Amino acid sequence: MISQTKLKARARRKTDSILADTITEARKNEGWNEVAKLLSSSTRKHASANLFDIDKQTSAGDTVVIVGKVLSGGELKKKIRICALSISDKAREKLRESKSEFVIIFEEIVKNKKAEGIKVLR
Repeated sequence: MISQTKLKARARRKTDSILADTITEARKNEGWNEVAKLLSSSTRKHASANLFDIDKQTSAGDTVVIVGKVLSGGELKKKIRICALSISDKAREKLRESKSEFVIIFEEIVKNKKAEGIKVLR
């Protein structure tokens, strides 16, 4: 596990202010420490996930956190809530069709301080 001091230093080095704020907010809440660790690592390690992969690894009603970008490959057949750093335009359209919801990670951290019911996909 990475110390809080190291997470704070990593957040300061980020040039993307949204990413730095997200790491800082995640660091404050113990349930989000794993996500803070993943966000503070190199952006090359941030995962991008296709809708097909998300559909395969989740069940209806899940809240999924993806540290990276959601891409439009495949179809989503379940109604789920996806939290990620960003999403492609086609993936957003496909989410609307399946009546699923997309939120950026920062909003989910603010709303769900204890990280209850989340599933982190890599």
